[in-house]
Amino acid sequence: MAMNALTYSRYWFILALCIGLSGVFPAPACRAERLKDMAGIQGVRQNQLIGYGLVVGLDGSGDQTTQTPFTVQSIISMLQQLGVNIPVGTSLQLKNVAAVMVTSSLPPFAQPGQTLDVTVSSMGNAKSLRGGTLLMTPLKGADNQIYAMAQGNVLVGGVGASASGSKAQVNHLSVGRISSGATVERAVASALGQGNVIHLELNTSDFSTASRAVDAINRRFGPDTAAALDGRVIQVKTPAGADQRVAFLGVLESIEVTPAQTAAKVILNARTGSIVMNQAVTLDACAVAHGNLSVVINTDNAISQPNALSGGQTAAAANSNISITKEGGQLSVLKAGASLTDVVKALNAIGATPQDLLAILQAIKASGALRADLEII
Repeated sequence: MAMNALTYSRYWFILALCIGLSGVFPAPACRAERLKDMAGIQGVRQNQLIGYGLVVGLDGSGDQTTQTPFTVQSIISMLQQLGVNIPVGTSLQLKNVAAVMVTSSLPPFAQPGQTLDVTVSSMGNAKSLRGGTLLMTPLKGADNQIYAMAQGNVLVGGVGASASGSKAQVNHLSVGRISSGATVERAVASALGQGNVIHLELNTSDFSTASRAVDAINRRFGPDTAAALDGRVIQVKTPAGADQRVAFLGVLESIEVTPAQTAAKVILNARTGSIVMNQAVTLDACAVAHGNLSVVINTDNAISQPNALSGGQTAAAANSNISITKEGGQLSVLKAGASLTDVVKALNAIGATPQDLLAILQAIKASGALRADLEII
């Protein structure tokens, strides 16, 4: 079909306008993440450690030994190991000792001689651990084997004072920390150096993200290097030598992968009234009416005084007044929202409090207008 001069000029004008607007409103960039932020290597993990110990040197703020008999038993057992025998029946009244639990995490590939940070927590009724010293405490793993030994001065980030019934306290006083307070005594065997295959485990199961990660790895290292076993685990072939394997894993962790959009989800915290939703949440058009019911109870305490020489007694009488008020709720129309911003604007249009939104969102979900999963925590 022939195009006249006017139509031809309009065509180029529209084309130039579209090109100009594409520069003013660029397409949203894809958000890529490093593979090390999305997945971990199977077998490379931390191991929790726990131990029971004593903190000494407290300034009168230790356990009340009459109420914490385990503290006295621990002291007697420790003194016996040091060659000090306490006569049977002796009642120890100690104020400068506290029984504590010591916790830490053993990082992967930790070797004997390395140091760890430990957290010291009072398990009795000690008022404060400030200024105390943790005595040598073995730290055990889930297999009941000792993997580290902890000892050192406890650092407490709070302060408190009391006098004549008054008390002031800043931060927590019954938990402290010792930097580099534990020394590793035993290493945990790792299967990373065995064979030429490792398994990547995604932090969140997603078949689309697993498929994209496999494609990115195969593009970087060649075909058949990676294969997805399921929605979480990816099998990757590695070089046989230890040095080549470490270099390979360093490059592997730096590969950028664009994760798939997560499932639409709304998190409701019934205790605090907090509501969190991700960007995949959408809303269909619906109408909402919500009214508040308030109950007010007022109690007036009246004193009944008997007449003089009547022999009666003074009595207190409580007069309660209960009023129930129901606020009317108008029917509000929520427009359909295809983005998180639209959903937030629609919910704000109701004018409800976060506590009211908990019930409203559940009702919208039951009606089928909320395209998201509700999770109550």
